Amino acid sequence: MNFSLFNKLETKEVIALFTSVFSASEGEDEGQSIGNLVFNLISNTNPSDLIGCVAKDNDIIIGCIFFSRFIVPSLETAFILSPVAIETDAQGTGIGQKLIRYGLEYLKSQKVSLVFTYGDPSFYSKTGFVQISEKIIKAPFPLSQPVGWLAQSLNGESIKIMSGSTKCVEALSDQKYW
Repeated sequence: MNFSLFNKLETKEVIALFTSVFSASEGEDEGQSIGNLVFNLISNTNPSDLIGCVAKDNDIIIGCIFFSRFIVPSLETAFILSPVAIETDAQGTGIGQKLIRYGLEYLKSQKVSLVFTYGDPSFYSKTGFVQISEKIIKAPFPLSQPVGWLAQSLNGESIKIMSGSTKCVEALSDQKYW
């Protein structure tokens, strides 16, 4: 298993992975929606605001994650992890956790202070994410599942309460993802 940063030459393969994984778990419409999200992230996000990581088995991408710039009131360097896809047959093998840890280590090397995600706390807690309240840091849109608002500090400092709004990249700026 090899982990590496996403290369734009892998765009078609990565979009196909996300579309396939989400179609299998959530239905065709959701698969197309997430495939479109990934296309928009790659196509419309400033390269300095997007970091992708891939897991390859025999040169075939079986996992991919994206971190995109997330503006917080303190103006600390922050990113949000979304979306995440692991090939259906490889789920439950630890590849997703290893891929996320790989990405987090890369973000640390880039002096990123905070990372957020919005998802299943039981999964993401395995890679250091903790539940936070919107009283600590507000999400950019109303959350349909507030229990899924998660964050972690990468610089060793505690996560401080911040008042004010947050902002994600354009591709994630749609209520349907929140």
